[in-house]
Amino acid sequence: MTVKTLLLDGKPVSAGEGQSLLDLCRENGVKLPTLCHLDGLSDVGACRLCLVEVKGSNKLLPACTTQAQEGMDVSTTSDRLRRYRRQIVELLFAERNHVCAVCVANGNCELQAVALEVGMDHVRFEYQCPQTELDASHPRFVLDHARCILCTRCVRVCDEIEAAHTWDVANRGAASRVITDMAVPWGKADSCTTCGKCIRVCPTGALFEKERAAVGTSKNRNFLVYIKNAREKGQWSR
Repeated sequence: MTVKTLLLDGKPVSAGEGQSLLDLCRENGVKLPTLCHLDGLSDVGACRLCLVEVKGSNKLLPACTTQAQEGMDVSTTSDRLRRYRRQIVELLFAERNHVCAVCVANGNCELQAVALEVGMDHVRFEYQCPQTELDASHPRFVLDHARCILCTRCVRVCDEIEAAHTWDVANRGAASRVITDMAVPWGKADSCTTCGKCIRVCPTGALFEKERAAVGTSKNRNFLVYIKNAREKGQWSR
């Protein structure tokens, strides 16, 4: 395996062939905020919170989808990056209707945790307050578009792990919404297996179980790596 040598925040480090900058950062104790990334799923660079500076590039690069290359000089902690990360989180809060005090995920929300991490104590942008729908047509689960940040974790886990591809994204820009099947109510989505994986990977309170609505929810996401490793090793093959 070819080993790459590069600089990470001024320190020489080594990376394996095809290793992402995000994995390299974590391997070397450098923490980057993320919302769309989840171990066990493919990376799409949707949230842009893991942006880094690479010397010689005139744009910021998402660490999750950028592979380490020989001779790179990567910076993860500049003032420019800190400003961008806080601005991104502020825009996420302004785009939908994130009222933490009445959210089922309050205290167990990754968006809430990242806001604290980047030092967001207020939002400088005008709140859009869009008219959003609550889809409670499924017997067990609820979709609250007001809490969705379009990380596409639900889309990817349903496609890559459950292989049902019930979820997708419709429309563009501020009108973008996650949908089930051909934009039918979730309860009428024939492809849904009611496995609940989408519920467990959602970083906010956008997807939750009805029975947890009154008491709040916590989500264990380690099952993804377990399933992926078991499949790669053929543990469930007949």
